[in-house]
Amino acid sequence: MNPLAPLRQRLRRWFHERLPRSDTLLLHQHNVYILPTRAGWMLAFTLLLLLVGSINYQLNLGYLLTFLLAGSAVVGMHVCHANLRGLSLHLTPPSAVHAGQPALLGIRLASERKTPRYGIGLGVDDDATTGDAHLAWTDVPAQGSTQLQVAWTAARRGQHALPALTALTLFPLGTFRVWTVWRPAAQLLVYPAPEAHPPPLPPGEPQPGYAGSASVQSTGEFDGVRAYRRGDPQKTIVWKKAAQSFAAGRNDLVSRDALSSQRQQLWLDHARCGVSDHEARLSRLTAWVLMAERMGLDYGLRLPGQEIPPDQGSAHRARCLEAMALC
Repeated sequence: MNPLAPLRQRLRRWFHERLPRSDTLLLHQHNVYILPTRAGWMLAFTLLLLLVGSINYQLNLGYLLTFLLAGSAVVGMHVCHANLRGLSLHLTPPSAVHAGQPALLGIRLASERKTPRYGIGLGVDDDATTGDAHLAWTDVPAQGSTQLQVAWTAARRGQHALPALTALTLFPLGTFRVWTVWRPAAQLLVYPAPEAHPPPLPPGEPQPGYAGSASVQSTGEFDGVRAYRRGDPQKTIVWKKAAQSFAAGRNDLVSRDALSSQRQQLWLDHARCGVSDHEARLSRLTAWVLMAERMGLDYGLRLPGQEIPPDQGSAHRARCLEAMALC
């Protein structure tokens, strides 16, 4: 382990905290930095040796070569700095993901300059990633824009601030590194990771006003099916039974009985998950929410201090997953 790593991390955090958060960043001389690369330092050392040798042996061609290379390096420094200066960065707020899944940060790079910008790299400014291999590279056309995606993975559920991003360029000679650090203001919502092999859905509970409760199969599908009728929604078709019918050479379709479904409610209860660990319960509930949504069932969610009434659809699913992410 590098003994200077803790000091570097502390300095990095201190520097990041000084930067304001914004989803749009215009690069100018106050937020663009430049330093020689390793190749740049080697070039400077080589030029010094050439200059000393030319002075020692009075080589006119040596002077010419030395100052020609030095002039090229100086011009490359200005070109490299101008390649990033004046560029504007715009972040699209990322969509929610499950824990362990990479979130794609969509970034639009726009330029008003009349000449293209080459070799622009974007990535997460993190100590865990070293070098430039983790960067995504692109060119920006003249007076145009281009889209770029940067992947970032949050290990835990919850609401997370996006990490600091870095944009850099080595164009044209690779002797200078020009970069900037950007702290987006958007946040990322991370849902719990679904259980890999969850058990079947829990039994339905009787609704108030009905004397009994319809039974539930071990597969998590409600009993009370009938023959398919023309006009039945596809989500009411029991596709597992349909597949078995097709395999037997029959064309029988069955649909869930609406009356039976009205007599019971599917509740996904945090206190009745069958596991003791809090994160494991949320993981199982997440898998059940996704399972019930695929089956087209109305389902409710009970969490400590919160209850979401039964419903279905993408908005209901997102509401349940968000509640579990922030639980």
